Amino acid sequence: MRTGLMGYEETRHPPVFGKEFLSHGETMCFFLAGADGGSMFKKFLSLLLVLLLSLSIVGCTSEVAEEAPPEPAVEDTAPEPALSPETPEIILATTTSTQDSGLLDALIPIFEEETGYMVKTIAVGTGAALAMGENGEADVLMTHAPASEQVLVDAGNVIDYTLLMHNDFVFVGPTDDPAGLTDIAEASAGLAAIQDTQSLFISRGDDSGTHKMELSLWMDAGIEPSGAWYQESGSGMGDTLNIAAEKNGYTLTDRATYLNLQNNLTTLAILLEKDPVLNNIYHVMAVNPAQFEKVNYEGASAWIAFLVRDDIQDFIGEFGVEEFGQPLFFPDAE
Repeated sequence: MRTGLMGYEETRHPPVFGKEFLSHGETMCFFLAGADGGSMFKKFLSLLLVLLLSLSIVGCTSEVAEEAPPEPAVEDTAPEPALSPETPEIILATTTSTQDSGLLDALIPIFEEETGYMVKTIAVGTGAALAMGENGEADVLMTHAPASEQVLVDAGNVIDYTLLMHNDFVFVGPTDDPAGLTDIAEASAGLAAIQDTQSLFISRGDDSGTHKMELSLWMDAGIEPSGAWYQESGSGMGDTLNIAAEKNGYTLTDRATYLNLQNNLTTLAILLEKDPVLNNIYHVMAVNPAQFEKVNYEGASAWIAFLVRDDIQDFIGEFGVEEFGQPLFFPDAE
C-alpha cells in the first residue's frame, strides 16, 4: 500500500474489470481500475454503443415486418366462363327478310353471348323453312306466312307457336313509275295497273312468304299473271330487288329489306304502301321433339324465350330507327 494524495492509504490492484447488478431492474454500473482503465472504458463504451444500435435496428426491422399491412387481395376480373349447353348448336330456319334486313345480325350475337348456344341460320323462303320444320331438319322456325304455318301447327309438326312481330309489304318500282302506282291506294288496283300497262314485274317465284303474299294479291285482283312482262327470279328478297333495279321493274318486298338495301337500289322507290292487306306478320315456333327426337328443343325454347323478352322486344321495336328514321319491325309478343 501507499499513501495517496489525500493522505489516505491506497491499495494498488492489477487492472481488473468488475460489474455489479443492482436489484429490481435498476441501472447497471461498471467500474474499471488500473493504469489503462480509461482506455478500456472508452473501448467498452464504443462496443456497447455498436451493440445497442445493432439491436435497435433489428428490433425496428422486426416491428415493421410484423406491423406491415397485408397486401390487398387481387380482384378476379376475368369474365365468367360462357355457359355450355349440352347441345350447343341450334338450327334456325327463317325467311330471308329477317336476314336481309340485318335484324338477325344484331340479335344472334346477344343471344349467343348470354346463353352459350351457337345459332346456325338457314335463310330461305318461308315455304322452304316450313318444309324443313315439317321434316325435322331444323330446331326452330321464324316465318311470315300464317296460313301455311297453321298447317304445321295443326299437324303437330311444330309447338310453342308464338306471335313475334310485324312490318308491312310495299310495292317498289322505277322512279318514273310507268304504271302510275303513286296515284293508287289499293294493292289490287296497283297490280291491275301493272298488267294493263304490261310493265315489267319481278316475282320471287320461290314459295317464300313474300311470294305467297304476292300470289294471294293477284288472286284478290282476279288476275293470273303471265307473259313477258311477268318474270320470276327464283331468289331471295335481296337478289330480287337487285334484279328489279337492274331491269327497271316492279316488285313486292317487305319494307325492312328494302330500307336496309336502298342505298344500292337507286333506280327504285316505294310507290304503293299502307294498304291494310299488306301487313306482314312473323311468328316463331319450335319443331316438335315428340315427332323428331334429334331436335334441340332446349335450344329452340331458349331462342323463343329470348325473342319475347321485354328488353328484346324493345330492341326489335327500335331497330332501324337511328339509321332509317323509322323502325323496320313492330314487336307483337305479349
